[in-house]
Amino acid sequence: MATKLTPLHDRIVVRRVEESETTRGGIIIPDTAKDKPQEGEVVSVGKGKINEDGKVFPLDVKAGDRILFGKYAGTEIKIDGEEFLIMREEEVLGILEGAHKGAKEHAGHAGKK
Repeated sequence: MATKLTPLHDRIVVRRVEESETTRGGIIIPDTAKDKPQEGEVVSVGKGKINEDGKVFPLDVKAGDRILFGKYAGTEIKIDGEEFLIMREEEVLGILEGAHKGAKEHAGHAGKK
């Protein structure tokens, strides 16, 4: 992302994580039959939610987190030809722990027997 986007308040910018195009049985799923993934990586976060007294509460999610979100969560935006979602932190359903580690470890062991 060449252009830097910093969301305001309790909003976050998310890049969808693409799902694999084949099933475990080897069946290739066409693009028209696939749902948009409900998993993404947080690209940037706002400063936090502000209460009535003006106190800022920092967000629980941070840049680099792998998250799950609802099917219709957020607003789709396009920056420099790349698609992102911008949503409030409250639309995040959960943070996936170890998602990056597992993928990297699996890729590292793929060539070893």
